[in-house]
Amino acid sequence: MNSERGSVELSNVTKRYGDVVAVDSLNLEIKPGEFLSLLGPSGCGKTTTLRMLAGFEQPDEGFVRISGEYVQGVPPYKRDVNTVFQHYALFPHMSVAENVAYGLRQKGVEKSEIARKVIEALDMVQMSKLAGRRPRQLSGGQQQRVAVARALVNRPSILLLDEPLGALDRKLREEMQIELKLLQSRLGITFIFVTHDQEEAMSMSDRIAIMLDGHVEQLGDPETVYEHPTSAFVAGFVGRNNFWQGTATNDGAVGSDGTVFVATRPEENVPTGQPALAAVRPECINLSAAKPEDIRNSVSAKVVGVSHFGDVLQYVMAAGSRDILVQVARTNPARFSVGETIWCSWPAEDVYLFSARQSDLVLATSEHK
Repeated sequence: MNSERGSVELSNVTKRYGDVVAVDSLNLEIKPGEFLSLLGPSGCGKTTTLRMLAGFEQPDEGFVRISGEYVQGVPPYKRDVNTVFQHYALFPHMSVAENVAYGLRQKGVEKSEIARKVIEALDMVQMSKLAGRRPRQLSGGQQQRVAVARALVNRPSILLLDEPLGALDRKLREEMQIELKLLQSRLGITFIFVTHDQEEAMSMSDRIAIMLDGHVEQLGDPETVYEHPTSAFVAGFVGRNNFWQGTATNDGAVGSDGTVFVATRPEENVPTGQPALAAVRPECINLSAAKPEDIRNSVSAKVVGVSHFGDVLQYVMAAGSRDILVQVARTNPARFSVGETIWCSWPAEDVYLFSARQSDLVLATSEHK
């Protein structure tokens, strides 16, 4: 057995479309049996990367290896890879079983073997009872299951998923996230999942490759990229953050609004006096009617909005001309009403500090400036 089956290596891969560089000297290694998500905003290169793995596009520079083999010039149908698209591309005139069997028939597999594999694939996605239905008789979630079964019926070494849950409503999407992860764990097949939804990536992935401008900005497990973002872009894209522009000090930063930050674990070592970005996640901010004894890492603000999200209360606080987002557990007995002026404070270990190199990008895409 090939111990590298299901592995992927992209080395200095570049893909251009005219003057546009879609993927820029990308280096990425994916382990056999791993669930890896390519996460990033539109235009970051994640779908182009997936298409090069599938064989629909060829790199202009660099090389791609799948299961230890170089695949430049190898057409899609000769790669041990299958793809599930956002629009499932099921044949409307075929039944569920016929859709799943299509690839096997094209390869000349014996009828008895086709029947066995189709039943096995439909059992995996709990669709055996609907084998005789046509796609138009299925819900979106059921069509998604059929598309996955069709992609898995040949047991490829790698399954590529290009935003396959994007057309589903939120509740069904969350259910399918769980089902896909359980299926991947059971089969041990490498899943490479493209999404722009950070919650989706966080809930499903062993590791996440966060992409920006055609390169990987950070690669790590969900906890690491959330707790230890290596750039301001990652800090703002994965989860939410409140950002302050300011100037670095010897122990933190001073925001342009005068807020003083002490950071005990800065993500970047920004030289004193240089432009900097300080950031604090909404769930790390404490609310209190009493003024803190040490007003560093704190700011006075007025409650301008309160939203209820199940087990979380979300406050929007106005501090001068800027808004601050705060999230507290519903079990917290303290409650504040719109119009109250209170104090927001946070621990020094929860302050992120970055250089200002990505400030324009971060502040332009941040909902709370």
